[in-house]
Amino acid sequence: MNRRALLGLALSGITVCSAPALAQTYPSKPIHIVVPYAAGGGTDTVARALGEKLSKRLGQPVVVENKAGASGIIGTDAVAKAAPDGYTLLVTITQTVLTNQFLFAKLPYDPRKDLSMVSVLADAQLVLVTNTSLPARTPRELGDYARTRPGKVSYASWGVGSYSHLSGAYFSKLARAESTHVPYKGEAPMLQDLLGGQVQFGFASILTARPYIQSGKLKALAVTGAQRSSALPELPTFAELGMGDSAFKTVGWIGMAAPVGVPPAVTAKLEEEVRAIMQTPGMQSRMAGLGLRPLGSTPAEAQAIFARDWPVLKMLVADSGAKLD
Repeated sequence: MNRRALLGLALSGITVCSAPALAQTYPSKPIHIVVPYAAGGGTDTVARALGEKLSKRLGQPVVVENKAGASGIIGTDAVAKAAPDGYTLLVTITQTVLTNQFLFAKLPYDPRKDLSMVSVLADAQLVLVTNTSLPARTPRELGDYARTRPGKVSYASWGVGSYSHLSGAYFSKLARAESTHVPYKGEAPMLQDLLGGQVQFGFASILTARPYIQSGKLKALAVTGAQRSSALPELPTFAELGMGDSAFKTVGWIGMAAPVGVPPAVTAKLEEEVRAIMQTPGMQSRMAGLGLRPLGSTPAEAQAIFARDWPVLKMLVADSGAKLD
């Protein structure tokens, strides 16, 4: 065997042996989780709950940093450009790693090249709600109602390009209705106008809309996703009602990502710990209280979800005509 072959074998042995060693020594310093939104929101709450438990399990501080701005672009870009060593992580929603690619003409990062999914932590379904004055009892009846009143029916969302907007626009197109989109700065004012009848229908988060649904102040017609929501188990999915479009099966999610190039052993360590945390009764209860379905997927599963949702969100943004630049 020549010298080059021997050297190759030696280097290969170092690589193989270094992976488990790296997993054993990681982490050796504080981990930073970047949330690209302001403190106090759902994503921030999930990140802090996860960070607290990660810190206890890994024996190192886990610092949550809020780097808000530009629809999540600032914080996401900071992680995409960070060193790929497992010490800077991103906890974010679908928008920054998926939807923004279609809402903005240009981004400072490419999520497919610059970020690697570690886990989809939890997902969240939407519920189609209407003002109680509308006679519609099903999505199809609502579509018929809107189609026969062109320009007189409006749907609300919590912002241009939001999942709420994209779902409402798709529903309106599917019904061949000329409904008017009314965007709000947040879900609270959106629901207030739905209650008051200034707008007729909208897609809302289950957590926020549930009290109004249960009190009879809003009428709920169906939920998105592939299965019924445990928070509103009496409501059918769109698929159950014969509307099995991928747009209505797709749900928003909160995920963890890292810069591309993190050593596989470190990613595996993170995934193992995150999955264990998400399966604890305390975390399951916490997620349910936020209107989320806890998942804690593997990196491969997270990447599959990312790949599955990419064309759907691209289509939804194109159909809605939404742009944020």
